[in-house]
Amino acid sequence: MTTAITFRALTRDDLSAVKAIIDDTEMFPSEMLDDMAAPFFDDADSQDLWFVACTDEVIGIAYCAPERMTDGTWNLLLIAIAPNCQGQGAGKQFMAFIEQHIKNNPGRILLVETSGLPEYALTRNFYPQCGYVQVACIPDFYQAGDDKIVFLKKLT
Repeated sequence: MTTAITFRALTRDDLSAVKAIIDDTEMFPSEMLDDMAAPFFDDADSQDLWFVACTDEVIGIAYCAPERMTDGTWNLLLIAIAPNCQGQGAGKQFMAFIEQHIKNNPGRILLVETSGLPEYALTRNFYPQCGYVQVACIPDFYQAGDDKIVFLKKLT
């Protein structure tokens, strides 16, 4: 991507733009986003991390949270790049930013999960390109016939 990308914390003003990205990528119903992000905005003790990737507009969103009862294990629960910006390196840059932020938090491990359905093949191919290793497949996790695929990257 030739346009410079910056990364920052999500703001309430970003919600319309990131909902459009989520709708365009067909990840999940964007109406869920308000409830998902509410602890980040409303709870000063929340450890959740929400970021946006920006050029002259918001082009991506990510959500990470620490895994309870672990020492330095984090989950990347959402990452999405606007379809017109995919395949240009924005996602890899965003992952590197997230990894560095978590590493400095301090985090040791970042887990990423995705669906085993055919329409998620590009997503499953993306994570190994960023240095992640598939460590688990939980059959029928999301629903019958929809496996949960888990990727891991050690950050230390």
